[in-house]
Amino acid sequence: MSNLNSPTLHPRNRHQVVDGVAYHFDTLTAANPDLKSHIVERKKGHQTIDFADPNAVRELNRALLLAYYGIHFWQIPENVLCPPVPGRADYIHHLADLLANSNDGVIPTGKKIKGIDVGTGANLIYPIIGRHEYQWSFVGSEVNPLSFQCAATLIKSNPYLKSHVKVKKQDNANYFFNGIVQPEQKFAFTLCNPPFHRSAEEAAAANAQKVENLAKSKSLPPQATQSLNFGGQNSELWCNGGEVEFVCNMIKESIQIKQQVLWFSSLVSKKDSLKIIESELKKAKVQEYKIIDMGQGHKISRFVAWTFIPQTQHKTWFE
Repeated sequence: MSNLNSPTLHPRNRHQVVDGVAYHFDTLTAANPDLKSHIVERKKGHQTIDFADPNAVRELNRALLLAYYGIHFWQIPENVLCPPVPGRADYIHHLADLLANSNDGVIPTGKKIKGIDVGTGANLIYPIIGRHEYQWSFVGSEVNPLSFQCAATLIKSNPYLKSHVKVKKQDNANYFFNGIVQPEQKFAFTLCNPPFHRSAEEAAAANAQKVENLAKSKSLPPQATQSLNFGGQNSELWCNGGEVEFVCNMIKESIQIKQQVLWFSSLVSKKDSLKIIESELKKAKVQEYKIIDMGQGHKISRFVAWTFIPQTQHKTWFE
């Protein structure tokens, strides 16, 4: 096991804060004029949005994807997960570094590099970023019918995605890869944004804390209201056992296709979750696992990655 630390956004992340400016609103409103009505002024003439307003957050993320990631159309329904683009981009870039470590230090790019996005959601965020930044191909799985249809619409509406991104309906919510991965297929990686919380009550409490933290932030205007600022349906936000049980079950199922995927991975929101997850990885007798920290402002997030493939065989996955 190794632990790689990063105090700030990944160096290749397009969303660095420069001279205190995180978002270039001239560029963003040119890409998405609907963002204009959500921009507010803060001290020193800097502009921001109300990050407690789900509509403002949705329009900001749409603007980022339209402006920087080659997307022509991006619409998602209200009340589905609208993840922050900079943080999701960090996962993709750190994952690229992980693959480079398996490829003599060279990031593998192109359509032959295939990944699985477990629970891709209506937003299709990881395939959009990974396709644009590294030209990877993706299979996104999705159990929710509405999210599946939305993701399929995004693919059809964006020529850049059509040929190299597919979404598959997962008919059994208890499965991660079963029904998605066929016997003859091989993938360089999997990634996942799991439901972090153990109950609806825990998710609501976490959101209340998030809004309280935003209220203390200089970037949030006084009129901010309590709302689930990044949206999300129940299945996106919580499940029985929370992220620990979710990721541990994923590890158990990954054993069934251990020769078909080079690196499995999943976000882990809470540092306290790692002890049990690491124990499950050891029980699964993986060849290697990594916990990779990602710094995003004052927040540290992380993902765990594991492989059953001996290091001597890694490079052959990219030939």
